[in-house]
Amino acid sequence: MKGGTEVPKRRSQKSSDSAGAPAEQAMDDKRFEEYLEEEGLRRRMAQIRHKILVLSGKGGVGKSTVAANLAISLALQGHRTGLLDVDIHGPSIPKLLNIEGRPVSVRDEAIVPIEFGDNLKIMSIGLLLQSDKDAVIWRGPMKMGVIKQFLKDVEWGELDYLIIDSPPGTGDEPLSVCQLVGEADGAIIVTTPQDLALVDVRKAVTFCRTLRMPVLGIIENMSGFVCPKCGEVTHIFKQGGGERLALEMLVPFLGSIPIDPQIVEASDTGKPYLYFYSKTETAKTFANILGRVLETTEARRPTEEGPRNEKGDET
Repeated sequence: MKGGTEVPKRRSQKSSDSAGAPAEQAMDDKRFEEYLEEEGLRRRMAQIRHKILVLSGKGGVGKSTVAANLAISLALQGHRTGLLDVDIHGPSIPKLLNIEGRPVSVRDEAIVPIEFGDNLKIMSIGLLLQSDKDAVIWRGPMKMGVIKQFLKDVEWGELDYLIIDSPPGTGDEPLSVCQLVGEADGAIIVTTPQDLALVDVRKAVTFCRTLRMPVLGIIENMSGFVCPKCGEVTHIFKQGGGERLALEMLVPFLGSIPIDPQIVEASDTGKPYLYFYSKTETAKTFANILGRVLETTEARRPTEEGPRNEKGDET
């Protein structure tokens, strides 16, 4: 086996007549089933060339908006792209892209993702809820189970990029992704400029380093408001915090995205901002950020690696 994985052997029930044989048989069957699951996950992930997590230490910083527009931009450039929303309790991607209520089907025992345009496939727990009022009230093991199912059982096919929109913080969901996805290109961390957000973003960087997840860079969102009438810039949430943090933590700074009322309008109406407002200065900023990300990821050639545990060791 590649990577030295040993295939568990299933014990024949006729091979032993000892009193402990049924228990040993059950244990062997369980190990064999776990092996098959891991192999299925490994094969699915091997079809995806680049995997990028979008993280934030603090909620409300526009992480899902960044993730959605990054995926849209990749798809518009012709890259075969997947967008996976693993925010179990607050999925935003269906609303951002106006795919709420789109039915999810199953084909050949695989979940068929929602196709958006020619090059984008999307999956989110929000697509499986009957109503946007439904609350998902799950503990950690159930959340890890559904994330594993999204990675292993969704028919992603061959992709150039899989963008994974993770919920705020350093809890079950981002940990599960890091453990299950294998070798990833790294994480993009989104923040706003004020100190309250930066405190938690430092923890997100530490989280990535603990799990040996490369940090592709920090994006400062909501970085100043440009008055549409006079052009004056007002730094509502202060200025430059993301760039200073990147220097402090020795990670790349990818760029600053201003507060743009058109982003709000696009998000609320489910219109992909970079498609409908591609000529704006904010869209050009997104393009510059994407260029830096592509420069980094295309230079890497990921090697196969097993899932990580909490200490960053392979399992």
